[in-house]
Amino acid sequence: GADEVVPMSGCQTNEEAERARRLAEKRSSKPGRTRFLITLNIGIILTAIAIVLFKAPNGFAFGGTSGLSIVLSKIFPTMPVSAFMWVINAILVALGLVFLPRRAVGWSVAASFLLSLYVSLFEWIFPSGISITGDMWLDLCFAVILPSLGSAIVFDIGASTGGTDILAMILNRRSSLEIGKALMAVDVAIVVVAAILYGPRVGLYCILGLFAKTLVVDGAIESLHLRKVCTVICKDPHAVERYIVKTLNRSATITPGYGVYSGRRVMQIMSVLSRREARRLRLYVREIDPDAFMTIVNSSEIIGRGFRGLN
Repeated sequence: GADEVVPMSGCQTNEEAERARRLAEKRSSKPGRTRFLITLNIGIILTAIAIVLFKAPNGFAFGGTSGLSIVLSKIFPTMPVSAFMWVINAILVALGLVFLPRRAVGWSVAASFLLSLYVSLFEWIFPSGISITGDMWLDLCFAVILPSLGSAIVFDIGASTGGTDILAMILNRRSSLEIGKALMAVDVAIVVVAAILYGPRVGLYCILGLFAKTLVVDGAIESLHLRKVCTVICKDPHAVERYIVKTLNRSATITPGYGVYSGRRVMQIMSVLSRREARRLRLYVREIDPDAFMTIVNSSEIIGRGFRGLN
């Protein structure tokens, strides 16, 4: 009947099912406090290195608190970039505490001051303020890649690098402005000022960096969440099913199909796996059936039990 359950050969024992449940919960759970703090610091350190070594020496003001601080340090050359970052971040934090619930700005406050602290530290370690490569194009690449990677790492754990993120939250709650357009307008204004202060060459580099930053952040986030959607058609689907369930501790969906060319009925096995698991499955399928048909498709938005992804 319609409610009949057909048992599959890969069905788990109670012990295996419990182990799989614990693994699924672990995979989908948020990082622990220690891992969260370590990851947050790594992301912010990458951003700070990019500001001190690659952005500030070249006047790359892509927007945000770092871009505004770089512009201000050009206008007031006796003050380092980190000094303006402390002031701007303190103002934004104060605004956040006034207009937002304290719980909403908690990690943004910590991230804002951590970024200012690390920028001060790296300015002390590398006091020259001169490009370490002497190549503006190479500096631009690292000025985009490092903070983009840092932001992606921080976003992946549900935090932020602070700064203009606080302004975005205030705009979201207190006005009808479209946040993306408002922040983009601020970034463009900073780039225009940088072009006036540093010249058209630096201004054009800033425009390139502004747009490249968005693309690289999106790509880095997708890469962190990347999973493999595997579909297998082979002679022994039950063996593949058992391997997925018992060895990889994953689940799968089996769909009956019809081979148009062969004229035979087939069973399609679909499972969402990590990159390492997909590689193991591919090797196993090739081992048991060299003529098997297998497709592996990338996906960065997996929502469901066992995957943290973009839930």
